[in-house]
Amino acid sequence: MALQLLPSPLQRDPISNISSIDLSPLKPTQKPFYLSTHPSLSSSSCSLSDLSFSSSLSPLPLQFPTKSLKPNSPFLRFPINAVAVNPQELPRSSPKRLLKELEERKKTVIPKKKIPPKRYILKPPLDDQRLTARFLNSPQLSLKAFPLLSSCLPSNRLNNADKQWIDEYLLEAKQALGYPLEPSEELGDDNPAKQFDTLLYLAFQHPSGDRTNARHVRSGHSRLWFLGQYVLELAFAEFFLQRYPRESPASIRERVFGFIGKRNLTRWIKAASLQNLIFPYDDIDRMLRKEREPPVKSVFWAIFGAIYLCFGMPEVYRVLFEAFGMDPKDESCQPRQRRQLEDVDYVSVEFEERQLSWQDVASYKPPQDALFAHPRLFRACVPPGMHRFRGNVWDFDSRPQVMQILGYPLPMEDRIPEITEARNIELGLGLQLCYLHPSKYKFEHPRFCFERLEYVGQKIQDLVMAERLLMKHLDAPGRWIQERHRRLLMNKFCGRYLRDLKLHPFIVYGESVLDAYEHNRRLRNPATTAVNQALHGLSYVVYGKPDVRRLMFEIFDFEQVQPKPV
Repeated sequence: MALQLLPSPLQRDPISNISSIDLSPLKPTQKPFYLSTHPSLSSSSCSLSDLSFSSSLSPLPLQFPTKSLKPNSPFLRFPINAVAVNPQELPRSSPKRLLKELEERKKTVIPKKKIPPKRYILKPPLDDQRLTARFLNSPQLSLKAFPLLSSCLPSNRLNNADKQWIDEYLLEAKQALGYPLEPSEELGDDNPAKQFDTLLYLAFQHPSGDRTNARHVRSGHSRLWFLGQYVLELAFAEFFLQRYPRESPASIRERVFGFIGKRNLTRWIKAASLQNLIFPYDDIDRMLRKEREPPVKSVFWAIFGAIYLCFGMPEVYRVLFEAFGMDPKDESCQPRQRRQLEDVDYVSVEFEERQLSWQDVASYKPPQDALFAHPRLFRACVPPGMHRFRGNVWDFDSRPQVMQILGYPLPMEDRIPEITEARNIELGLGLQLCYLHPSKYKFEHPRFCFERLEYVGQKIQDLVMAERLLMKHLDAPGRWIQERHRRLLMNKFCGRYLRDLKLHPFIVYGESVLDAYEHNRRLRNPATTAVNQALHGLSYVVYGKPDVRRLMFEIFDFEQVQPKPV
């Protein structure tokens, strides 16, 4: 079936109406229509055998034999302008015009391929000589007497840009925190406070600051805030456990969150007039929370990491309650009202008289012949009524096995043999408290369970592991160590290490839930985690931090490599 030829002459657009031309087989004497309509195709140089057309009903496509044409062929001078889509000639609402404009716009918007930043480009490793010189010249290996402090120093020596910030702003920071304005470098080498100026400078170089591009500054600041967060948690845990000897750990956690939650840190920074050192070009009151809180939090944590390394825990309390003006009686830091279980048991005499202040906690030093490393904290966690459990079945059957597995009692050099005997008795009562599940006696005697020791154990575990990782990975940034810390101290691992040593059968449950806990691992595993943390808390208050390290890395082996889940 042949197509009918349109009656109107094709003067404006000859190619667009080719589909409507009669493409029936041409006679020998018939002249092709397309040669008669355009003058450029009327030359004799273009023969009929060189061209082939097919109608829209034929399966063969339209073919142009361009291979056989010469460069000067009249066919190549065919006016293509009529076929191209020109957006200016099409109406504004035409889809072709819109698509054409979109393609042109994409060509200009798409950027070129970015060059990867320098830190992602692989560099050849340093040779042994240069690597040795780099480590030996690093300040991190300069203090053999203070390994933890040395590990938190910058990896390179401070340059002129660092010293310029110290000259301009450090005096203001030391004055706000209540420290003498003399340079700390004038102190002796045996004094850890000699490095305070350097660490305080690193504490204020948050990731949004000007000096964060320097590797030694960025890494040093992140390592300080990584340590400082656990220092604050342990400091508040010890303080509130002694100030409120009858409160549950749930209320104490709410008090701690009211003080050092990220929403409240801006308030303390403004109280100490340190906001201009953190944001020298911005008004802290007009900034968005998401822009203000992360730098404030990292600087706040890093400040206490530096103070802890140079001056110890008593100075942490002074800066918290004097420089930042924290008040334990503040309404914004009180726990929410909840129904409290009636506590009819006695507390130690030193807690009955009055509530302890931060000065009492900071200035307390145990007597020379004290039974424990932290006697007051032990009395705050282990109630005096635990002596009623002496000589019971657990004391005869389970306590010797637990003490044998854990390596207790440790050999101690006491002037009086009765002190050693009394310490071992209190240690046995503390172990029995670590194994008392809340389902046993908590509803009648709220403090006769492992909750308070568990709370202390969590915090001391975090701090001991943080110190271990900082000394072990000198060149690692804080965020990497934070992730490593989180993976090593997961709750499921804490319970698993206790169960691996076969210490979980000694847990004392209530009769009503005994079968459920023994046959349901979803209930039993969190209980074993809590017992493990309570054991670390007991070892801290009885023997101190060295015994916590012994339990974590020699007995339970917290750094063992866990198999990947299949």
